[in-house]
Amino acid sequence: MTTTVSGTTKVSIEFRHDFADETPATPKMTRVPPGMTLFNAANWIGLPIDSTCGAKGTCGKCKVRILRGHNGATPADRKVFTEAELADGWRLSCRSEAHSDVVCEVPRLMGNPKAALMGFDRHVILNANVHKILLTLTPPTLEDQRSDYSRIRDALSQEGYEAEASLTLLRQLPGILRKSRWQITAVVVGQELVGVEAGDTTGRAYGLAFDIGTTTVVGMLLDLNSGASVAVRSTLNGQAIYGADVISRISYTMLNEDGLSRLNGVIVQTLNRLIADLLHEGQVAAHEVYEVVTAGNATMQHLFLGADPEAIGLEPFIPVVEDMVQVRAREVGLAILPQAQVHLLPYLGAYVGADLVAGLLATGLAQNEGVRLLVDVGTNGEIILGSAARTVATAAPAGPAFEGAQIQDGMRASDGAIEAVIITHDAIELQVIGGGSPIGLCGSGLLDAVAQLRLSGLMLPSGRFVQAEEAGQFVAPELARRIITDDEGRRAFVLAWAEESGGGKSIVLTQRDVRELQFAKGSIAGGIDVVMQELGVEADDLVEVYLAGSFGSYINPQSARIIGLVPPVPVERIKAVGNAAGEGAKIALLSFREREVARSLPEIVEYHELSGRGDFNDSFLSVLQFPELETLG
Repeated sequence: MTTTVSGTTKVSIEFRHDFADETPATPKMTRVPPGMTLFNAANWIGLPIDSTCGAKGTCGKCKVRILRGHNGATPADRKVFTEAELADGWRLSCRSEAHSDVVCEVPRLMGNPKAALMGFDRHVILNANVHKILLTLTPPTLEDQRSDYSRIRDALSQEGYEAEASLTLLRQLPGILRKSRWQITAVVVGQELVGVEAGDTTGRAYGLAFDIGTTTVVGMLLDLNSGASVAVRSTLNGQAIYGADVISRISYTMLNEDGLSRLNGVIVQTLNRLIADLLHEGQVAAHEVYEVVTAGNATMQHLFLGADPEAIGLEPFIPVVEDMVQVRAREVGLAILPQAQVHLLPYLGAYVGADLVAGLLATGLAQNEGVRLLVDVGTNGEIILGSAARTVATAAPAGPAFEGAQIQDGMRASDGAIEAVIITHDAIELQVIGGGSPIGLCGSGLLDAVAQLRLSGLMLPSGRFVQAEEAGQFVAPELARRIITDDEGRRAFVLAWAEESGGGKSIVLTQRDVRELQFAKGSIAGGIDVVMQELGVEADDLVEVYLAGSFGSYINPQSARIIGLVPPVPVERIKAVGNAAGEGAKIALLSFREREVARSLPEIVEYHELSGRGDFNDSFLSVLQFPELETLG
């Protein structure tokens, strides 16, 4: 039955698979936006349908039989099926769009598809969009005067591929074909012939996946035949010297005439340095890299493309493009095969970017049963809540406190930063990145310190420190004396005395620092509250809570729970999923099926803009205080 959820009309699709068996499998159901192909709808629920052409309608293998629902035949269908088969309902699923409810049969796969456990407990069918086909061509004669390109195109057609060649490639054909004595390997990416190589090179096919973060860029070199990781490298985003966050970089492009071109050049240089290191480590040639997938927030993706991000920073926050973008490597300056295809994953909104789309691929949140919450904690808190039934997303401006900024002794997570804190009845234990003496406090240490102060009773739910004299009644004197008061009566807590610090001065957590943390966590927790109200779910309904991003990897789940950053679920349900964006980009590179899922996500996931919403302001104010400990169970 066609359904409408929050203004979005969806159609119902029922897949009956393994129907040739005496005991057929249970039908699989899904609801998708009108216009989605049956092939992509099947991918959405993890039902493999055979295909070798990347769902381009040329291989003729993705056959299904429509049992109920109007579905006209396409030209591609008429090339594959007889009139009798068409009358019986047979269609190519990659060409068949669902505009009303559909019931169809899916033939069993002829063999077991290659799959791997990727992301976070996801079984992913490995089916890259790069195909290397060994061809032995018949040399031309007076009786067979086909052109070089026609000779290749005809041979590819017999293998089930239709591909167009660029002028660059056409110029190379005469020399390659004759030097190779007409035995070549054709490299087809999607519907484009991107390379013709002498001899048999089918064993060497590589791709790159990038997570282009505001601070850090992670690159992965992958073997497209096996799915194996060949090399992984990370580096600082060279744009960081022009601003620590996306707003400052957008401002730089607005205030400087060459700002956009400069930031574009810097990120391309950053990527090319990573590429050089990855190729050297993996002993792979640049011309053997045929495809690239990138994930990143909307601003980073715009700067990579050289597209003006100004409108993202101004209400109503409009990107130049939100759909998946495909360009050639030479168009964006990447130092690999010039004809290689580069795919930028789509956005859900101006501030819920391709990094979160990649996170959805890595976790499968929007495709699974049971409500889950995904939070990327940072200057901009990106939040996605939902399941296969319905998924919503939003972004909350948290500010830089989680990055250690605007904190008196704050710093980034580097050597010397306090990253974890434990407070007992009579002592404090600090975990310092790199070991040695502390010189400052990073975001995870800030969360830990506040959570431990709440547990010890040294901080009230309001965020205020108790007086040292009061603290002396329930903790040891050594701990109580760490609560100090300045000349203006403002309290602070000493994490490390000057003689214990590598910087020669005491490292303190001030009342102002606590307020900065409260505003940051209040913004994210308020955003979570809004989307939970939107779906009508309570904390007990959450199957899992995922903390994503580099910062999310280092947060102590118990501390996040104590300060109210996440809903009060049992701590074992809170999982750090690390670089989910990088994992999702890798999945999209190794499986064109998953990339099609990513392409569909903006149609599936509802984006809610918090700016100006009264319910967000109410939620924000209601969660500013820290939770009462007894409410956490």
